[in-house]
Formats: sequence, structure tokens, C-alpha cells
Amino acid sequence: MTRPTARAGSRASADRLARLLNLVPYLLARPGIEIAEAAGDLGVTERQLREDLELLWVCGLPGYGPGDLIDMAFDGDRVTITYDAGIDRPLRLTPDEALALVVALRMLAETPGVANREAVERALAKIEDAGDLVGAPVAVRLPGDTRRVEALRAAVEGGKALRITYYTAARDETTDRVIDPLRVLMVGGRAYVEAWCRRAEAVRLFRADRIDAITELDEPATVPPQAVPHDLTEGVFRPSPDLPLITLRIGRSERWITEYYPCERVEAGDGDQWLVSLRVTDLLWARRFVLGLGPEVTVVAPVELAEQVRATAAAALDAYAVPAPTTAPRRPEVDQDNAPSGDRAVAGHTQ
Repeated sequence: MTRPTARAGSRASADRLARLLNLVPYLLARPGIEIAEAAGDLGVTERQLREDLELLWVCGLPGYGPGDLIDMAFDGDRVTITYDAGIDRPLRLTPDEALALVVALRMLAETPGVANREAVERALAKIEDAGDLVGAPVAVRLPGDTRRVEALRAAVEGGKALRITYYTAARDETTDRVIDPLRVLMVGGRAYVEAWCRRAEAVRLFRADRIDAITELDEPATVPPQAVPHDLTEGVFRPSPDLPLITLRIGRSERWITEYYPCERVEAGDGDQWLVSLRVTDLLWARRFVLGLGPEVTVVAPVELAEQVRATAAAALDAYAVPAPTTAPRRPEVDQDNAPSGDRAVAGHTQ
């Protein structure tokens, strides 16, 4: 069984939205129409039409209470719209709504990896023209270094190879690499370039904000046939059974981990403590991750990770240890008989 791609899912959702928007005026013009006839006219099955009608029942105006939602009456296999919630009228945007759409579309137009940028720009031009928002003082900037993202995008469009200096957080190291870019994309609010890495001899994802230096080479990008882009429909990190599994005992203040990271198991422990198990790319990353957490986190497994965390923490504490006090030099003894009068007074006082 194959999983449908994100593009297929988006296309199905868009088709259904268009069908729902068309369904209300269609039914208003044909009160009491049989469901089978309506399904035939709309090119869907009766089951799909009934599911669409059930969805319409929870659609309507803000407030979403009685009198706000679309309402229908059924008489056997016949359906009649009794309240349309204004969907039969042309859409009119308020100035605030139009401005919000302009901001969203401008952000989308600037997002790397957007497939149909021309369609976005056409929609943006229509809304700006209809809402008298052409040239509106709205500046949209993506997170991260925009110039670096533009350089990466230009390399992809120009088919050029790149030399980059890249920081790998998992290993806390910086390396120089030559890459053949495949695409630039946004995932989770961050920009990435996906490329064939000649150093690793594999397809790799590089975060744009971790590229310290970038140089476009004169040579064209050479992508081998085995270079296949990753499926990122579920995010950059995809846990798999072959990755290390770590188990942590966490307190209440660290429960955010279960919402931010994909966990395989979460169990209640003693008191407010939870036992959390999750997959990680490697134990080096896990060590840095645990060291960055608060004191309410304890490594349960594997033992190797616990030992690494303990050793690193001990080394850090040693670096901040207060040096032992040195012995104060002894005061030289004073010969009372040969000392000057001033020294005798001092010597007599110290005794």
C-alpha cells in the first residue's frame, strides 16, 4: 500500500473546497432535488455528496452558533438549503481581510520551493487591485539570511555547483563541502537546500542559517542518477527503527519535549515524572540535547549516553571549580637586638 503524496492530498482538498463552494448555490437553485440526481450532476458518488452535506452543516459565519451555520432540510432522499449563511453572495473583503491576504501571499511568493509562483503573483495582483492595496507599505521577510537563500535559489535555477562551509550541530563541527543543489525549500519555518554532497556521496539537507560561507563555482551541478529528493511530507526528521532509542525521566517543567519531538512512548512515572522514549539521529546529538535541558531530566537508557552526559558534565564542573587557596608566606623573623627601633615596635606588637 502506497501513501498518497502531499501534492495529491492538497489537490483533493482544493477540489473538495471548490465543490463545496459550488454546492450551495447549486442546491439553492434546485430546492428538493434528489441526492442521486445532484450527485450525477456534480460528478461525485452519493456517498461523497452526503459527506459533503455533513461538512456543510458545520460551516457558516463567525460565531458558529445557532443561526450562523448553513442549514438544510431532508425529505427522504431529497435535500433543500434553508439557510445559506451568505455563500450565495459574492465575496467582499474588508480592508483588514484584504491586507491579511496580501501579507500571506507576499510571504508565499518569497518562500523557496513554491511550485507555481506565477499563480501566486497573479492572485496577489488581483487582490491588491481590488482592494486598492497596490504599493501598500508591507515588507515581508523570511526568517534567516535572505541573501543566502537568494544565492542558493540562484544556484539551483542556474544549475551551478557550490562550495559551502557548513556547521553540523549534531557533531559540533564545521566542514567544507562541494554540493550539487537539487532544490531550495522551507520546512518548519526554516530554509534548506537539498543537494548531492560530494563529500558524503549522498543526498543531504543543509540548513541555510548554518551555512557560514558560500561560493558559486564555474562548473555546472552534476547530480548522479541515484540522487533522489527526500520525502519531507512529515518533516525533516523521520524516526526509524534503525536509529538509536533513548529513554529519559523528565519532570513537569520538561514535558514540552513530548510536544516538540516525536516520541515512541510516554509513560507516567513516580509523582510528576514521566518516562519518555524517542529516536535520535545519533548519541552525540542526544548528549548535547540532554546537557541543554534542566535538572529535572535523567538519562535512563542507554547506559552509554548516561556515561557520556555524566563525563561531559563533570568536565564542565571541573573547569569552573574554585582553585585551592595557596599558603600565605611566613613573615620573616626579626632580630630584636639588631632591629631598628621601628622594627622592634612592630615585632613586639606581633608577639
